[in-house]
Amino acid sequence: MTDITEIQENASRSQWWDVWDQFKSHRGALIGAGFFLIIVFGVTFGPWLWTIDPTYIDIRARNQGPSFAHPFGTDQLGRDTLARMIKGGQTSMSVGLVAMALALFLGTFIGVVAGFFKKLDGPLMRLTDLFLALPLLPLLLVMVMLFRDTLSSIFGPEMGIFVLMVTAIGITSWMPTARIVRGDVLAIKEREFVLAARSIGTSNQKMIMRHILPNVLSPIMVSATLGIANAIITESALSFLGLGFPPDFPTWGRLLFDSVDYLQQYPERVMWPGLAISFTVLAVNYVGDGLRDALDPRIRGR
Repeated sequence: MTDITEIQENASRSQWWDVWDQFKSHRGALIGAGFFLIIVFGVTFGPWLWTIDPTYIDIRARNQGPSFAHPFGTDQLGRDTLARMIKGGQTSMSVGLVAMALALFLGTFIGVVAGFFKKLDGPLMRLTDLFLALPLLPLLLVMVMLFRDTLSSIFGPEMGIFVLMVTAIGITSWMPTARIVRGDVLAIKEREFVLAARSIGTSNQKMIMRHILPNVLSPIMVSATLGIANAIITESALSFLGLGFPPDFPTWGRLLFDSVDYLQQYPERVMWPGLAISFTVLAVNYVGDGLRDALDPRIRGR
């Protein structure tokens, strides 16, 4: 019995080493992962390294260019742009991660249920098609306009908008994950080990938790990386339209929105948040490509 356990552990360890070896061979994925970790480290520990308050107003220092005191310059109220970039990154990354988690949960749940239970497949997939057919940006704008004041009065202006953003992005982004997971579940539930588990009377719940979900982790992990990028872009678009967080609560999209009026005089104000959004999304997309190749057994080992 001990020998069998050791063999299984060695096989599992060997499989994950193969995944890592394949991921390392994707140069873009490694660079993207490194850059994404640098951004996460910067926005997480930045306030301890750069202690200027992002909301501190110094009218005498307004509209300054990059300098030693303010490496990214200051805005029209004299607030430090680097401090606001760090604070905005915290908000944008938080929205991206939480919205991705919500979309991933909904997509995985609906995909597994639709693929495993034949009677629910049709209705759930038609629901997915309905959400896919809805125009995303107008729907988000309507949701923001309808629930913004209500949630702000319940949770406060900042937390209310955060809850609204996460919920709106999450419930409008789960459809691709659901379709991918459903396709994999349809293929996996006809495999021999699932049929064997069914023949010995394994319940549906144990079948899903022990046999189905572990074998659909690959598309779920890839969808997670791409979901972060999609959520960051969506939040930035809403903030750029002036429908996101309050003016005194910066995000990268809000910084873009506030900088548009000063584009000709101070173009660097648009450049910093634009580069942060672009490089973050690009890095996450490269990581997703690398994970997709590394977790695909047909590609791994080539």
